[in-house]
This record gives sequence, structure tokens and C-alpha cells, in this order.
Amino acid sequence: MTIALLPLESGGGYTPPGVEDFHWYSVWPGVLPDWMNKPFFQAVIGALLVIVLWWLASRRLQVKPGKGQFLAEYIYEFVRNGVARDILHEDYRKFLPYLLGLFSFLLVNNWFGEFFLFMYPTFSNVGYAYGLAFLTWLIYVGAGFQKFGVGGFLRRSLIPDGVPGYLLPIVIPLEFLATFITRPITLALRLFANLFAGHLVVMVFVVGGGYLLTYADSTFYNVAGAVSLAFSLIILLLELFIGALQAYIFTVLTAQYVSSSIAEAH
Repeated sequence: MTIALLPLESGGGYTPPGVEDFHWYSVWPGVLPDWMNKPFFQAVIGALLVIVLWWLASRRLQVKPGKGQFLAEYIYEFVRNGVARDILHEDYRKFLPYLLGLFSFLLVNNWFGEFFLFMYPTFSNVGYAYGLAFLTWLIYVGAGFQKFGVGGFLRRSLIPDGVPGYLLPIVIPLEFLATFITRPITLALRLFANLFAGHLVVMVFVVGGGYLLTYADSTFYNVAGAVSLAFSLIILLLELFIGALQAYIFTVLTAQYVSSSIAEAH
């Protein structure tokens, strides 16, 4: 970092990327409110892409699938067999559409960070991660309420089987915290932190590499900048994997939370 912070001959200097680079304002100042910013429109575009792509994939299905149908069927079977059916068992069908849409939406928005027209993962903005986690919270709590009723679900969630009565004043608040507060918060923060950190690392190597590459009268700095930019491409490819992995983890945890809410025994 000492090398990167040396001043340019022109009097300028290197300003490392930071949290301020993740602050977005209205795409049309004075006309649209600040919350209608780049992440907002990416989320809207991502949702429309998911709807359109799955609608196209479901049209004119053939016994011998083409490349597009094969890819769609692979993703569908991956979520159905690898997530929904394995975790939810006989109850998987009613939750499969949500889990499939959730995985697709997460994957598209996470990969926006590597797509040249966007270059920003939507869920590196913590508000959208919390919003999606809250939706998942509504799904698994609502599923428990529907199956056992409000009182039944609360009793099953807050009072584990076999716990002695004298421990209930301690156990009930802990179970309430875990079921209704900790789960959605950790679900959101896990997604946000991974996307935020990965994108910030890419920015550091790209911005720092560009600075060193154009540094005047220093072959060493120029070579270091070229290496930094080349390494940023490797990290960019790694972020494709991280984006897919985080979409999978979020979907799996959603299925597990729903399963725990509707399970007959705890």
C-alpha cells in the first residue's frame, strides 16, 4: 500500500476504493428519488430476466432438448433434486417455485458484478440482502403458522421437546432470538458480506493496477500494475463461482428453515 499511495508527478495520488464507492443515488437526480438508483434497477431487471427466461424455457419443450432447454432443465433439476426434494421431502412441491425463482434471482443479480454493462453485484448493497432475507423469513414463518397455527408454531419453535421446566425462562428467549431474529439477519449478512468483499477486492486490483500501470517513469510500477490487472481477471472469474455458491447457500438455508418450521418433530 505504501507504493500505491506515492503521489503522482502531477500532484495527484491514488485513492483506494472504499465503502463510499458502494453509495448510489438517483439515476435521474431531481426527478426520481434516491432509492431509485442503480441497485434498484438492477433488481428490477434481474426479476424481469428471471421471469422472461423461465417463460421462454417452458415454451415448446421437446423430447430431445436443445442447448437452451438442456440448461434450463439442468438448473431446474439441480434445485428440485439437490435442494427442495432432499431437504423438504414430500412437501417440496409447494415450495419449489419459490426456491427455483430465488436461486435464479440470486444468481442473476450476483453475476451482474461480472457483467460489463453493470459491474456491480446487487446484493453488495445490504438493503437488498435484508429485503430478500425478510421475504424468506415470511415464507418459513408463514409455512409454520399455516401448518400448526400461530400458537402451535410458537409452542413448537420456542419450547424444544425434553427441556426441563426450570430451564424454559432461559431457553424460550434464546429460541425466539434464533428463530425470529438471528436467522434472517445472518442470512442477509452472509450474502451481503461475501458479495461486498469480493467486489471491493476486484476494485482494489483494477483501480490500483490502473494507477501503477500509468505511473510515469517507473518500469517497476508499470509491470506491477499490469500484473495487478491480470490478477483482477482471475479474481473476477473467482467471483463468478462465489456468486453461484452464495445463491446456492441462500437457497439451501431457506429450504432448511422452511423444513424446520413444518417438521412434525423438533
